[in-house]
Amino acid sequence: MIVAGPLYAKFIARHVRTEAPAELVESLMTARATEGTQARTPGFGTSLGAIALPVVLMLAKSIADIAFPGDAWYNHLLDFLGTPLVAMFIAVLFAMVVFGWGLGRSRAEVRTLVTAGLPAVAGILLIVGAGGGFKQLIVDTGVADAIGKAAAEAHMPILVLGWLLAVLIRLATGSATVATTAAAGIMAPMAAGAPTVEASLIALAVGAGSLFFSHVNDAGFWLSKEYFGMSVAQNIKTWSVLSTIVAVMGLAMSLLMYAVLV
Repeated sequence: MIVAGPLYAKFIARHVRTEAPAELVESLMTARATEGTQARTPGFGTSLGAIALPVVLMLAKSIADIAFPGDAWYNHLLDFLGTPLVAMFIAVLFAMVVFGWGLGRSRAEVRTLVTAGLPAVAGILLIVGAGGGFKQLIVDTGVADAIGKAAAEAHMPILVLGWLLAVLIRLATGSATVATTAAAGIMAPMAAGAPTVEASLIALAVGAGSLFFSHVNDAGFWLSKEYFGMSVAQNIKTWSVLSTIVAVMGLAMSLLMYAVLV
């Protein structure tokens, strides 16, 4: 967090200059013009709650599945509420209430604000959909499995092997989830007989490797590019390098802890 965040940001800010996307600025100015001079603003807690709500719902589902497995009514309820699409939809409804009617806006004003946000995300949705299709094509053709098997045959330290497997699959598919699950599946037999601490460090190394160099086949790459109004080259210099730093530092810290604890 320290290296990829404030340290790298301070360096790269001198080399990448960008302005806020015109669509977002225009929608913001339109919204302010319709609000008048007596506009109310939401509190910090409300704003944070709207952002954290879908995360809380999905975490509650995961925690309930682990801590309270079963077929009780609350398991079914949390499974439904914690489904990503449902959780995000609930968050949108919550935001419409607290940032719209809760601040004294009329139904027409809320509709105008919601409508103004659609053009900015339409392109992102198409790009994310295309990226997901490309990722699935690579997975279905067996490229990820071929990369994993080739790397598993190499003779190298187990933490580096797990990290490298995740890196190669991540670069091929663009999906951190696919990279994590595929690499974990390959590493599982090797980690089965390892001590708890070592197995935890293997998991950490795999997770770090799954974040390596987010590029054009990753949906997150395009989300970052479009929301911040950057070119592909600028996004590679910022977002892609940032994710690479996180991955490399994750491996370095897991190796350091391995040397100290194991």
